[in-house]
Amino acid sequence: MHSGMIGKIEKARRYAEDPSRFAVQTLSVTVRGNNGDHEVSYDGARWSCGCEFFERQRACAHTMALELMLGQMVPTESERPTVAA
Repeated sequence: MHSGMIGKIEKARRYAEDPSRFAVQTLSVTVRGNNGDHEVSYDGARWSCGCEFFERQRACAHTMALELMLGQMVPTESERPTVAA
């Protein structure tokens, strides 16, 4: 392996060990749920899911699972900047 690539791999590992270096802006994921697939997206400010529960509650197991997986890479509601109307 090229020595330059070895350095890049090591750097990538260091980055991956520090999730605070990353901020998700947009995301689209298919979640394979118990009752079928669900399309979940994040637009930098809010989550969206095609499941019926999300339509009623504005949160669901699919969006919460992604929040848990992504941790600090996605800001919580209180960390998001407020936009003046």
